[in-house]
Order: sequence, then C-alpha cells, then structure tokens
Amino acid sequence: MLYQLIRVLAVPVVKLIYRPEVRGADRVPGHGPVILAPNHRAAVDTTLLALVSPRRVRFLGKAEYFTGKGLKGRLMAAFLDAVGFVPVERGNAKAGLAALESGRKVLDEGGVFGIYPEGTRSLDGRLHRGHTGVGSLALATGAKVVPVALIGTEKLLPNGKLFPRFAKVVVEFGEPLDFSRYDGLDASPAIRRAVTDEVMYAIAELSGQEYVDKYHKRPGEAA
Repeated sequence: MLYQLIRVLAVPVVKLIYRPEVRGADRVPGHGPVILAPNHRAAVDTTLLALVSPRRVRFLGKAEYFTGKGLKGRLMAAFLDAVGFVPVERGNAKAGLAALESGRKVLDEGGVFGIYPEGTRSLDGRLHRGHTGVGSLALATGAKVVPVALIGTEKLLPNGKLFPRFAKVVVEFGEPLDFSRYDGLDASPAIRRAVTDEVMYAIAELSGQEYVDKYHKRPGEAA
C-alpha cells in the first residue's frame, strides 16, 4: 500500500517538474522474473528508475539503513522497503554472495530486480566493464535481462550536490535478452562473462556511451 501511495504522489510530481522522457517501457515483460540492468551516472538513478518502471523494482540497499532507532528509524525502513530496497550486509567477505542471494530470492519469486553491472557510478562518463553478477543471476534464475540507458541523470543531480537541478533526462528500456540457450551452464565463468558482456554491449548501444573494457576505479582505489 505504501509503495502504491508513493507512486501516486511522487510520479506526477516528477513528471510535471522534471519531465523524464521514457522510451520502451512496454519492452519490460509484464510477468515473470526480470533483471533491469542500467548504466549508472548519478545517485538519483535508482529512485528515477523505480518511479518510471512499469513494474515494481527491487534494489540492494545497505542493511544499516533499515536498522535505525525509534520512530524515525522505523519510518525510514518502511520507506526504503516501499520504494524497493532490499537490505543486504556490506563490507565483509560474504557481501557479494549475500547480494546475489538477495537478488536471486526476488527473481525466484517472479519479481523484478535492478542491478548496476558496473558496480558503481561512472565518474568519467564512459561505460565500464560489467561485473558478472548480472550474468550469474540471469543464468541461475532464467530471468530475462532488460538493458536500460539512463541519459542525463548526471546533470539532474551532479556528483556532490544535494538537490536536483533541471535537466533533460531520458530513460530507455531495451529489448529483453534471453539467455536460455545457456541452460545448465551457470557454473561456467566463461559463460557468465559472455552473458555479462552481451548485456554491457546492449547498454552501450542504448546509452551511446564509450565502452571501456576494464572495471571502473573510484578515486583513491588501486589501479
């Protein structure tokens, strides 16, 4: 109910003020497990995609955001759950596995799971090599993967800014990618890489970004 209320209140406001151009929303399968795989340019990406998606999308969120004390903490947890965040522990050796398991649970229930294959926001505007989590999930669950291009969100909410600005934003959903031809091969690292690379190629085609075949490094990270 809270999710529906947020959509009823927030979507008209977002469309009225920021007028995002949404293309290809009808390409998202209406039922069954689906992975949305967008590029990542700004902190606002997750909220924007959740609001314009024709189906409810679940994303990973830091577990500590759900464990606040008192009324404020409970309200925050309820809000995050309503807009689609799934709590997951981070910062430990098992974090990656926990994230994939959370995504798999959503997909096994026939839901829609959003994952950024790059793993982090692109600071140089280019599309970087995808981590194979998206391939692992697609192969393990049989979910179709819908590539998504988020264009202009880095201007809507520039890095380091707290409040959105006015900018033209486009959200384009691509054709669903079906990897059923690889049934039974989800344990193969080479197949997981091939699936991930196909997803990244589709995102690049939609977004028009230059593709870089190496993982994105944040400032201060070792090369």
